[in-house]
Amino acid sequence: MTNGVRAFARYGWAVLAWNVFVVLWGAFVRATGSGAGCGEHWPLCNGVVVPRSPQMGTIIEFFHRVTSGMALIGVLILVVWAIRLFPKGHRARRYSWASLGLIIVEALLGAGLVLLAYVEKNASTGRAVYLCLHLTNTLLLLAALAAAAWFAKWPEGEWRRVPRMLWTALGVALLASLTGAIAALGDTIWPAVSLAEGMRAEFAASAPLLLRLRLVHPVVASAAGVFLLLTAFLLLKGRMKTWLVALVVVQLAAGGINIVLLAPVWMQILHLALAVGVWLWLVAGTLEAQGSEAPLR
Repeated sequence: MTNGVRAFARYGWAVLAWNVFVVLWGAFVRATGSGAGCGEHWPLCNGVVVPRSPQMGTIIEFFHRVTSGMALIGVLILVVWAIRLFPKGHRARRYSWASLGLIIVEALLGAGLVLLAYVEKNASTGRAVYLCLHLTNTLLLLAALAAAAWFAKWPEGEWRRVPRMLWTALGVALLASLTGAIAALGDTIWPAVSLAEGMRAEFAASAPLLLRLRLVHPVVASAAGVFLLLTAFLLLKGRMKTWLVALVVVQLAAGGINIVLLAPVWMQILHLALAVGVWLWLVAGTLEAQGSEAPLR
């Protein structure tokens, strides 16, 4: 592996790490009800470029916009570097381009949250659907960034067919994440003062659909966890298997703790971080399964 390729791979992982931070901060914006911190203005914040004497909600939202803009610039640099370093058709180059397309969509979806007022206590079905689309694009973006960095170190050549169970595992992890996003939205809009009170509210005849959907996530997440563990034991080896098993077990435990603690903001962020970790480790396992040769050194 040349120094240029090695540097590109390291930069790619750094861009991925930054985007993970942006995703977690975005969850913090939602969990703290700061999505309307800049009003209904985008890309301006309360009608200005830099807000003056901002409230805490404005600071949280504005910081998210700044870090998101930096993420976009980071991906643009990744694409330019890939064009200069790799030939047409190289997977690192293709996934860099895919990352750029996805992060542009990500920015537009973020703008839509503000312009459509899908923030704060908005409990519409449209917000739930929109949130699922946003999270799906986010996870695909992270996967594309991981692939761009990953394939930089692999020689171009024949690639193995990925077992169908691995692709299914990615879909299962995505589904669990989507139900988790809906549950987290319910926690934000209807915070419970006790576990018993929260369950009564969910089972009440007058409970909104979005609140009832909060019950779905623990069931889906538990079933998904079992499937992911089975996938790890049957298809993965070495550290890939060990780390995926550890992440899934810790994530399931964190989910239970999140329910018992009534979903405090810090626990919601940790729970999401673990979900992202499971997703990216599955992506890594899928990418490794395609390699027909040893990676470049």
